[in-house]
Amino acid sequence: MIYEAAIGKDFPVAETDEAARLRRRDPAALAAVVDRYQHRLYRYLLRLVHEPAAADDLFQQTWLHAAGQIHRYDPRRSFDTWLFAIAHNAAMDLLRRRTGESLDDPDRGAEWAAVEPDALAAAITAQRSAILAAEMASLPAVYREALTLRFEEGMKLEEIAEVTRAPLSTVKSRVQRGLECLRQNMAARWRKEDLI
Repeated sequence: MIYEAAIGKDFPVAETDEAARLRRRDPAALAAVVDRYQHRLYRYLLRLVHEPAAADDLFQQTWLHAAGQIHRYDPRRSFDTWLFAIAHNAAMDLLRRRTGESLDDPDRGAEWAAVEPDALAAAITAQRSAILAAEMASLPAVYREALTLRFEEGMKLEEIAEVTRAPLSTVKSRVQRGLECLRQNMAARWRKEDLI
């Protein structure tokens, strides 16, 4: 465990202590929690809304809501799940106000246009990452969210169900269908690039 600490492995938050400090309105506790979650939370929001400015606004809204509603946090539950549920709700509200983005039916309003990989990418891994990011961005919001929470944030399916307030079976199918759409899109991209 000391070795993992020395290499900077991310350990779980001592949620009850931090939540108690947050409830007392301790500014240092808020700063510490924001610092701990800022990259993960921002990345999640950016994946959902595609716009850095909108992700910044949602990030701030999430923390304002979390700080204002900390008394509603149940310490028997995961702080990650509670925080990401707040972010999810804020992002879904924004996406509902947008036109052309469907949250309920991933087949409606989805644009499957392929985005060319970054021509300046020198390394194959960087090129693959750019392709994957582009294909992720082309997925419907419900699939992007499920895949982001599962694979980038490392949440369990049950935690994703709690964040999104969706049944576990729905979460499982969103992850499965999202992966299948991703595979199909990437296969189509590679076939297209082979023809060029």
